[in-house]
Order: sequence, then structure tokens, then C-alpha cells
Amino acid sequence: MINILLAVILILAILALLVILLIRNLKKQQTLIALPDEHKQILEQHVPFYQNLNEENKKLFESKIQHFLNDVKITGVNTTVEETDRIFTAASAIIPIFAFSHWQYTNLNEVLLYPETFGEQFEQEGNNRNILGMVGSGPMQNTMILSQHELRQGFLNKTGKTNTAIHEFVHLVDKTDGAVDGIPENLMDRKYILPWLDLMHRKIGEIMKGRTDINPYGATNQAEFFAVASEYFFERPDLLKQKHPELYQLLEEIFQSKERT
Repeated sequence: MINILLAVILILAILALLVILLIRNLKKQQTLIALPDEHKQILEQHVPFYQNLNEENKKLFESKIQHFLNDVKITGVNTTVEETDRIFTAASAIIPIFAFSHWQYTNLNEVLLYPETFGEQFEQEGNNRNILGMVGSGPMQNTMILSQHELRQGFLNKTGKTNTAIHEFVHLVDKTDGAVDGIPENLMDRKYILPWLDLMHRKIGEIMKGRTDINPYGATNQAEFFAVASEYFFERPDLLKQKHPELYQLLEEIFQSKERT
């Protein structure tokens, strides 16, 4: 009887500790952290998503940036990481999940920046270097690798529809439900899953027939279509809405972006 009582007490103590940790974690997420002025200037000059937010949401975005930088290490491999690189990386992480108040990248510890493109074995020299970014697996689990050049181009090119860093963070979001399959079940209402699948297949068909301005890489598979379409959605929302209204509307639902401005 005593052993049973001790076991119950132990279980209750563990549950109490878990509740305390959960409360602390939520408080941490809800605490707004001020961003240095130099970092705000980078956002104002180079990040349209941030520029289009109202003042209240700008402060929230800045705080989320700071939380990300506190939690995730950004390391240069044969290159120097500048403050602009840190802000661009953090902005790329926050943009897709901005509408989700308690989101954390629990599956990411470090972002590695390589100077240019790299190969499948992470080589930085030679002719077979065509990778711009990747979400690590196996021994590289919880790690993301990005081309520093492409990271910068994603924000410095004001007319492009691509952003490699956003692309990779969308993959990471997609991965949180256990499968990188182009269906971000942790973000979207279940009622949109079938319409999203149908639309993806139709749009992939259009890409394969050369009847669309969507990046051809989106025809690789569902996961790549979701990432490519998301880049377009965040980089050129007005153009996407004009040319692909149905796709725009569904992405707006997935990312819950209607109330962000």
C-alpha cells in the first residue's frame, strides 16, 4: 500500500513539474523582446513581409526574431556570418509561422551557412555543387544548411519569386508532423487537406506542361511544390493572387495570414 502511495506521489510530482515547465515556456514565448535598432533597420530595408506589418505586429515580429536567435545557433563554414545574415536567417524562419503564436522550431538547433552552393556530400569545391539549401537528416538531424549567397539574394532581389531560406524553413515546418509530404498538418485545418491535394496535383501538371510561371522545381514532388509555392506566396503575394487566385487563397488559409497587417 505504501509503495502504491509513493508511486502516486511521484507521478503527481512529475506532472506538477511538467505543468510548471509548460507555463514557463509559454511565458517565455509571450514575452516581447526588443530588437536592436541596427537589426530593425535591416528588416525595414530588406524584408517586405516586415515592412507590410502594422506597428504592433512589427514589434511581435522583432520579438520572434530575437527568440529565434537566442535558441538557434548560426554558424559560418568557411565564411563569416554578418549581422545581416543572422537577421535574414531569422526572418526566413519567422515569416512562415508568424501567425502561430506558440510555434517553436523544436527540430532545429543550428543553421550552417556555406559561402556558395554545395554538393550532396556537403563539398564546397568541384563541379557537382548545385544545392542551395537543405534540411539535414541522419547525423545532420536538427541542422539546416544554407548558401550564404542565396540567403542574401532572397532578400536583396526585390522582384524575384524565390527565397531559398524560406523554402527550407517551409520544409522544416512540413516535417514537424512526421512527414515531408507537402501537407503541413500542424498548420492547416483538416477540411483544407483534400482541396490542397487536388490543387497541388493540378498545378504540378501545369508546371510539367510548361503552362505556368511557378518555378519548375515545384514539379519534383508535393513537398517541393509546397515549398516553391510558399516562396512565391511570401515574396510576391500580389502577383500570386493575380495569376493563381485559388492557390493564393489556400496558402492564405494554411498560413493564416489574413490578420497579420
